[in-house]
Amino acid sequence: MTAATLQFVETPDGPFAILADEADRVLVSGWTDDTEAVLARLRPERRPTDIRAGDTSAAEAVRRYYGGDVAAIDSVVVSQWGTPLQLAGWEALRAIAVGTPLTYTGFAAALGSPSAVRAAASICARNAVALFVPCHRVLRGDGTMGGFAWGTHVKESLLERESAV
Repeated sequence: MTAATLQFVETPDGPFAILADEADRVLVSGWTDDTEAVLARLRPERRPTDIRAGDTSAAEAVRRYYGGDVAAIDSVVVSQWGTPLQLAGWEALRAIAVGTPLTYTGFAAALGSPSAVRAAASICARNAVALFVPCHRVLRGDGTMGGFAWGTHVKESLLERESAV
């Protein structure tokens, strides 16, 4: 890939970065204002060589999400690279209904492999497009937050926002 657009959106959870390709598909997103942290979510061979500041269509979805329209993120087009299981997992994450988080065990079951809890957790951990592919909707078996690349305080905030809908 040669060129990409990087945009930062202010949110109640801190600055939110969106890196989108030339077709305006989100490649990386998360709560940071650090360009290097954004790029670190991509394998070196997938990193754009030309990054420009600019507007992405996903930014409006982020604003709408934080304004109360939590479904606004559902139509954002993303582009991720991974194994067939990872790709299926990221698609399955997008199907988790707002306000009804799953456990890692429940997520593994949704993928058709109830015993593959570690694989399910790995799919969440390798999700480069946080918020748009809502890995924050997966919890530990005991209902606690578990890990989140952008901080468990952000994960908790997102789940609180979504449970209010």
